[in-house]
This record gives sequence, C-alpha cells and structure tokens, in this order.
Amino acid sequence: METTYNAKSKEPPAHYHPYQVEDFTVLSGELTVRIDGQLLVLKEGNSLHIPVNKVHSMWNNSNGKTIVNWKVQPAMNTDNLLETGIGLANNGKTNENGMPNILQIALMANKYSDVFRLSKPPFVVQKIVFILLTPFAYLLGYKPTYKEYLD
Repeated sequence: METTYNAKSKEPPAHYHPYQVEDFTVLSGELTVRIDGQLLVLKEGNSLHIPVNKVHSMWNNSNGKTIVNWKVQPAMNTDNLLETGIGLANNGKTNENGMPNILQIALMANKYSDVFRLSKPPFVVQKIVFILLTPFAYLLGYKPTYKEYLD
C-alpha cells in the first residue's frame, strides 16, 4: 500500500502485530518512528523492517507531507481493519486523535487482535476488559466492522 502522512501528524498509540512483519520505504518527506525505546527519522529512500511482535509507532513530525510504501506480510485481514478505521474517521465517529470510542475499540480489538494489538495495558488485560464491554457495545448498535466501509 501507499500511505500519506500529513505534516505534524500525531504519534499514534504504540502497537505491535503478533503474526505479521511490516516493511516501510519512505518515498518522499520524512517519517518519525519510535521503536526499541529510540526515535528514528527516516528520510526519502530509507527503509525499515519491523519484525513480528515489535512494539512501534510512526508519524510525520515534519512540516511537509510524507508518502510511504508500506507492506504487511501476511496481509491477513489488515485491509478490513484499516477500511473500518478510515470509514469511522471519515464519518466523524472518532475523536480529534482519530480514535473511536471505547465500545467501538472493544469490538474492533476483539475482531482484529490477530493483526493489531496495543502495547499497553498487557494483552490479557485488554482481552478481559474488551470482552466485558462487548455485550454493551452490541446492545448500543456497534459492530466490529461495517459493510459500507469495506471495499
């Protein structure tokens, strides 16, 4: 895929992928990455390989836009996770940081835990909390994914 990071984007929550590797190549601009407790700044032409289970976050801290080629292997259902998140954001169902409410997060975290996990709190704590929230989320009409967002 190819993704564009707007200037001065916010650092997303640290996360990891339990069964996937990611490879990034900066096509233009620069990308800030937090990994292994260090900050890296990747510039045009730089690449980065992120192994399975490696906690990381990335954003554009520069004044210009950044374009990145991004590969996730194996892809699994990452496309559905991204389409759902972007659909929610485009429909104004996220906060100013692009995050949906906790009930929506609970359903998505349960459905997509094989491709995306927050680094904190520990996964077992997340699982317990999200499972407890699940019936309330369904009761209020939330879904883990929405057909209208999927390509």
